[in-house]
Amino acid sequence: MVDNSKLFKKYTLNNKVEVPSLLVVAPLTLFGSNPDGSVSEEEREYLKRRAIGIGLYILGATAVSQEGIAFALQPRALSDKDIQPNAERAKIIKYQGALAINQIHHGGCHANKTYSGVPVMAVSVEQANKELKDKGMPVEENGFVELTEQDIKRIINDFARATEISLKAGYDGIEIHGANNFILQQFYSGFYNKRKDEWGGSLEKRMRFPLEVVDACCKIRDKYNKPEFIIGYRLSPEEPFEEGITMTETLSLVRELVKKPIQYIHVSQKNFFQKARRGEGTGIERLKLIHKETKGKVALIGVGGLFSYKDFNKALKSEFSDFIATARASMMNKYLGTLLKEERVDEINLLLDPVHPEKYSLPNLLWASCVKGGDSLPPLKRK
Repeated sequence: MVDNSKLFKKYTLNNKVEVPSLLVVAPLTLFGSNPDGSVSEEEREYLKRRAIGIGLYILGATAVSQEGIAFALQPRALSDKDIQPNAERAKIIKYQGALAINQIHHGGCHANKTYSGVPVMAVSVEQANKELKDKGMPVEENGFVELTEQDIKRIINDFARATEISLKAGYDGIEIHGANNFILQQFYSGFYNKRKDEWGGSLEKRMRFPLEVVDACCKIRDKYNKPEFIIGYRLSPEEPFEEGITMTETLSLVRELVKKPIQYIHVSQKNFFQKARRGEGTGIERLKLIHKETKGKVALIGVGGLFSYKDFNKALKSEFSDFIATARASMMNKYLGTLLKEERVDEINLLLDPVHPEKYSLPNLLWASCVKGGDSLPPLKRK
């Protein structure tokens, strides 16, 4: 039997906050809130069982702007009316012993007018249209609006407002969603960002938006004199596009992020041990490269394809990251933290059984997606 006891050791972040374990639930889009962003019964049912034995529980993709809504039944942090539902989510998680982190999000050109009710805004309209065309999707129906200087400043303030709402709601912190091709990544990516002004072109100009968002969120924490409020940043380390982000650019961003008063960086990828494909450190594990830059400065969260007891042990022994995260294993196991801590290896579900939805308490729309299958969803048990 392998030993995962270290997974349940405490960790002290650089702001002196003690995290109860190294096990993290990565942010997951539940498609489960009410249409107005409030907490539904099925969302409540899902959340109340999954944070036992967890160090950081990161709730997924809470919209900071109306035009940034990208998913059906997405949580929101748009105004004071959103404090109460966010407070309920935070309370449910914290009652189970985990620290509750609210991921704040804007879809950029990947927002969805069907759910937002307003036009979709793009960093560069021409490139957003080209992406749709390359995917064989109708361009004229989307009607992108290119972000003006005024729009950009407003969205930065929207991230700050969402931070304030999260703080007032009782969350232990926020995670800035800079990954998965959403707005912060769109600004930093040479593929998405074709702007000729102060927000595009050079590496430094493309980096400006994500760094200003970080600064705006940190100022909210300072305003309320809450140094214990955790601020994290999630990023995707590489893009497959010719002009997309490489490890060289990611490491440049990481070197700037660690200068900020944030507590962690969270690397979004499908495989914990994925090696760099392009740029600095090609052929070396991405997390290993990033950890070299973060060690002793901010904590690093690694995620990607961890399901079994041995998977978590392998990730832990690699020492590529300070925290070990999973989303899909948590979807399949209501009490994952307990099962790992008590070494109940044979009870850990490694496949999702599409015949028995009652085992998982997943919101209906999320369940419907799961049974169809997909790379970002739990592997299915087949007959």
